Amino acid sequence: MPASVGLLASGVGTVLCPFPLITVLPAFWLSNFGVPQIAVVAPALLFFLWQPKLFQGEVKIPKRSYVLLIVLILLSIADFVGGWKWGLEYQGPQFTHAVLAINLVWIVFLISAFLASLKSQPRYRLNVFLHWILFAWLAWYAFPYMGELP
Repeated sequence: MPASVGLLASGVGTVLCPFPLITVLPAFWLSNFGVPQIAVVAPALLFFLWQPKLFQGEVKIPKRSYVLLIVLILLSIADFVGGWKWGLEYQGPQFTHAVLAINLVWIVFLISAFLASLKSQPRYRLNVFLHWILFAWLAWYAFPYMGELP
């Protein structure tokens, strides 16, 4: 599960474990109860809540998923612009540059895959794959924690 790697692979933020926002915020909250590890289920829950028709064999990719991709990319750009200084200061240039590069690869791949889906026949496997990679990116690399850890 990508969320496990993104949050739990090490005790500190690393290129392999960049502490993505979708798991870090729940982990901070759950640490009050001594169970921050449970935060790794957040992306899976969001995946199932976002596209519940996958369980019914839905082949068509909903338009809202394309909108979500665009919104997440724009927010990711804003996140890197806003957190760049903090990332360089607290995580260091190697981490910050590497995580930016990896996010760019994810984004290019996601855009390519979603655009290709527009030109192909709707298929269940494609629908599952596109949503899985979108939520895998959210769970592992999107919105990495850049700044001082509490």
